Amino acid sequence: MNVRPCLATLLLLGCAHAPQQPAPSKSFAEFVDAYYAATFARSPSRATRVGVHDYDSRLEDMSRTGVEARIAELKDQLRQLAEIRRGNLLFDDAIDAQLIDGQIRSALLDLETLRTWEKNPMGYASLPGRAIDGLMKRDFAPAAQRLESVIARLRQVPRIYAAAKANVKDPPKEFTDLAVRMSRGSVGFFEKTVDAWAKEAAGGDAALLARFQEANAAATAAAREFSEWLQKDLLPRSQGSYAIGADNFLALLKQGDMVELPLPELLAKGQAQLMKDHAAFLETAKKIDGTRTPAEAMATLSDVHPAAGDLIASVARSVEAARQFIVEKDLVTVPSEVRVKVEPTPPYARSGSFASMDTPGPYETKATEAFYYVTPVEADWDAKHQEEHLRLYSPWVVGMINVHEAYPGHYLEFLYAPRFPTKTRKLSHSATNSEGWAHYAEQMTVEHGFGNGDPRMKLAQLSEALLRDCRYITGIQLHTAGWTVEQGAKLFREQCFQEPANAYEEARRGTYNPTYLYYTLGKLQIQELAREYMDKKHATLKQFHDAFVAQGALPIPLVRKILLR
Repeated sequence: MNVRPCLATLLLLGCAHAPQQPAPSKSFAEFVDAYYAATFARSPSRATRVGVHDYDSRLEDMSRTGVEARIAELKDQLRQLAEIRRGNLLFDDAIDAQLIDGQIRSALLDLETLRTWEKNPMGYASLPGRAIDGLMKRDFAPAAQRLESVIARLRQVPRIYAAAKANVKDPPKEFTDLAVRMSRGSVGFFEKTVDAWAKEAAGGDAALLARFQEANAAATAAAREFSEWLQKDLLPRSQGSYAIGADNFLALLKQGDMVELPLPELLAKGQAQLMKDHAAFLETAKKIDGTRTPAEAMATLSDVHPAAGDLIASVARSVEAARQFIVEKDLVTVPSEVRVKVEPTPPYARSGSFASMDTPGPYETKATEAFYYVTPVEADWDAKHQEEHLRLYSPWVVGMINVHEAYPGHYLEFLYAPRFPTKTRKLSHSATNSEGWAHYAEQMTVEHGFGNGDPRMKLAQLSEALLRDCRYITGIQLHTAGWTVEQGAKLFREQCFQEPANAYEEARRGTYNPTYLYYTLGKLQIQELAREYMDKKHATLKQFHDAFVAQGALPIPLVRKILLR
């Protein structure tokens, strides 16, 4: 939003006496372009993901030398930005400068202090599959052209695994366990999915297909060897600690989401929300069946779930109801008729999540497909694990997941991306904003009648709220108070009524995603901002929603500054 001060007096004064604005900062605009060009050069797979295809034949340099070069580059960018910010920037430029400052500091915190690249093999395990899949699944160029880029990236896959072996020294066992799962998925992905796609993409060009098969065979062999190394070499010596400590935990929140609260106050906020949602859960459970315990009442929902073979199709059949509801209730403007595609989560990305949204980047002009991923059961799970996984997908819980992932959650946010006013805001992502908005949407839609007053839908919404509340507390306690994954899983089972297998997956996620409190924290921030905006602007809830999602996924303190300017 770039509203000049003279607009308020335009009709009366013709802006004749309006205060002079600083000229748009050409140096800042140049800096932004250079900053993102450097970012994409260092992270080619991200460039592909956002729709910038100048780097499609390249793969990340994850060697120690590459990391050290990136640290030096970021420090130089931070120095340049500090000099620019000493000038008189326009309002929008000042907002964007603050955004980039936080991004650079977050990256330096990760690379220099947390040193994730030395402690977590998961990034190395997932990158090759993610980078190749980004070229395959969207038709932004002719298939044969994209196959050329796939071949180029496949040839670079072995050095990603070599970098992992050189860099990762003493990871936590939890990280290596998940990296093993992801690497096994990558082997199957290269052998089957990529191979099948390439045969069609080659279009009868035997020479092109032969070059692919050579590159894919080498990448597959490297993936298989990496998987064995993880299992037989790294896992037995994975004794490191996942805890990052209180100071680093608070620094992550400050740099990424502009949240600055003392740790005791932050924890108390989450505990209070857990108590509130837990009490509401108990009350709602009684409405379903007063003769059962709350856990048993929740189990009656979970008893109704799809079979393994129908899981993906059952979710696909249910998505439209969420869209229809928000349109009929006029809760937010839906700016497109294009629907989302429900697909299985790719094997390389199955790191503990149950559903996710994969949307095309803001600069993608041709391949605009968005994928709503649902994680299927794994073939190597025993029958008990498979059943517990499937029990998550009851019709009422899936209704809430549809709200979160699609309407009016993440997919709606994507549909608004063309309206984001600047390059920086198109390419920024604050988790308290995006995940907070999607979680906020769950409660908001139920409060407006989603589910037609069925207490099972309310219980499902509260179950999702409790899940996020337990993430809030578990993340803090894992990283600042010495909790084990088992202690976190116990909280998920007892306070959030999660199935044992799912509770463990949720708690383990907190080891590598420390600040996954952003769901609940973001929801609370958005609820507060909605009340303030509607009060000060005399606006409707729909007007707030439209204004909020049109800004991009900025840290909520910045959205507040823009909306209440």
